[in-house]
Amino acid sequence: MGKHLLRDLDGLKKELLTSGSLVEEAVNDSIDALVNRRMKLAKEVIEGDYEINQRENKIEEECLKLLALHQPVAGDLRFIITVLKVNNDLERIGDLAVNIAERALYLSNNEPLKAVLKFPRMADGARKMVRKSLDALIGMDTKLARNVLTLDDEIDDLNREMYSTLQVIMRENPETIDRAVHILSVSRYLERIADLSTNIAEDVVFMVEGELIRHKAVDSS
Repeated sequence: MGKHLLRDLDGLKKELLTSGSLVEEAVNDSIDALVNRRMKLAKEVIEGDYEINQRENKIEEECLKLLALHQPVAGDLRFIITVLKVNNDLERIGDLAVNIAERALYLSNNEPLKAVLKFPRMADGARKMVRKSLDALIGMDTKLARNVLTLDDEIDDLNREMYSTLQVIMRENPETIDRAVHILSVSRYLERIADLSTNIAEDVVFMVEGELIRHKAVDSS
């Protein structure tokens, strides 16, 4: 590997990790804004999306430049391909954090639903998946990446349970429909964040081992 390519790859990794930190912070803050009805924090998440989008564009440009200038092969090529895919997934997670923040603004202006929901458990699960997928990326840790994949089913189950619970609430008390629909949207956004974290974990396995595991059953042991 040439020293210029090595330097550029290292710089690319640092850019991606910075983007990952911003996205993780956006997810955490959007959930905090929703749970604790913090309208100012929700607005900060929405405003911060511009920087995440700009970083996505910059990283994509750097990847394309590296492909053109260095014509990398094998592991270096897998790394750049992975960065392109993860970069896109991170931007989409950032968008979902904005969507949650927008729902937080609406819900903060309305009375909370009097219902027992497993939302905190679902939010914590999604946050854990984001954190672990990024840790796997930083450490090139395929064992941790495969562990992330095992966490997705619980989020899917909680999303379905949330839908069923809120459906009953809306049927019994029609005046709750608007608030319940917003909460359902948040549940769906969290489920999508979990899916995108799964994508990142799968890409880590591809980057390190050269194995495509998407749509395959994965053993985390």
